[in-house]
Amino acid sequence: MTIQLYSTCPQSKDVPAGRYRAAVTDVARWSEEAGCTGMLVYTDNGLVDPWPVAQTVIEATTSLAPLVAVQPVYMHPYTVATQVSSLAYLHGRAVHLNMLAGGFRNDLLALGDATEHDRRYERTTEYTHIVMDLLRGATVTRAGEHYTVDRLRLDPPLPPELLPELLMSGSSPAGLAAALEVGATPVRYPEPPGETGTRPDGVDRFGIRIGIIARPRSADAWEAAHARFPADRAGRITHRVAMSVSDSHWHRQLSGRDAGGGPADPYWLGPFQHYKTFCPYLVGDYDEVAAVLARYLEQGARTVVLDIPESPAELKHIGTVADLARESLTP
Repeated sequence: MTIQLYSTCPQSKDVPAGRYRAAVTDVARWSEEAGCTGMLVYTDNGLVDPWPVAQTVIEATTSLAPLVAVQPVYMHPYTVATQVSSLAYLHGRAVHLNMLAGGFRNDLLALGDATEHDRRYERTTEYTHIVMDLLRGATVTRAGEHYTVDRLRLDPPLPPELLPELLMSGSSPAGLAAALEVGATPVRYPEPPGETGTRPDGVDRFGIRIGIIARPRSADAWEAAHARFPADRAGRITHRVAMSVSDSHWHRQLSGRDAGGGPADPYWLGPFQHYKTFCPYLVGDYDEVAAVLARYLEQGARTVVLDIPESPAELKHIGTVADLARESLTP
């Protein structure tokens, strides 16, 4: 069984400017050494542009693919296609794309974009079709509701073997429909392992977004987890404020749950509900966490987008869990 693992790049807002390039380089190299396919590079109004970060990732590694988050409000689809083809031309490397429809609601409003949730996914669908048609070498003429292009071609062309893999949030019905229409892997924020809502309807394979903290002993894993993500009242308040202005389907879904977590419950929402990160965590000993991950694999998860790794040792622990999960499903 093949599982694609993506790590996540450090955010510029969390690292001083003088150290940020080194932080990106370090995590990219750790991720490649751990066998990751790529590394997600975030985008929003409060972060450095993801494309120079993607180039930094490429220059620091030999095969790791930057998974660049693409927000349609920020740039024309032709610009995205030229970024991908230019990096391929300069470095002979692939860039994968995480196609966004939303983001922080106030970020979109600051840019004058008040488009409602489902319409944003319609826009992203149009946008992605133009990007991918250009990257496949087509001359694109399209008169859509959101974008119009006329006999548009990409130069330099992209070598076919470097065509990006596409990921897109599939947590809402609109997001899932958009992902399926453009051929993207729909990514979910998984439900607890005993529930059945993680696998999207009508989909054989999908992705999940999770963090993992695992150790040989469960008590050590939970000690590390609470040290990294201590509960605090300010974080809980910030989360509630963010929730009050969000129209994100997955944000509301996770916010309505109990945080869970503990020796008998590897599924933990504590970091998410205290505004420390944006995904559930699996915490416990190797066997406990591998058993939960195996449940998601049984449902069809083949892409796992991990949270920002704290150290190369953390990625080694995660690799152990992934190997155990795969082995448990091998006939």
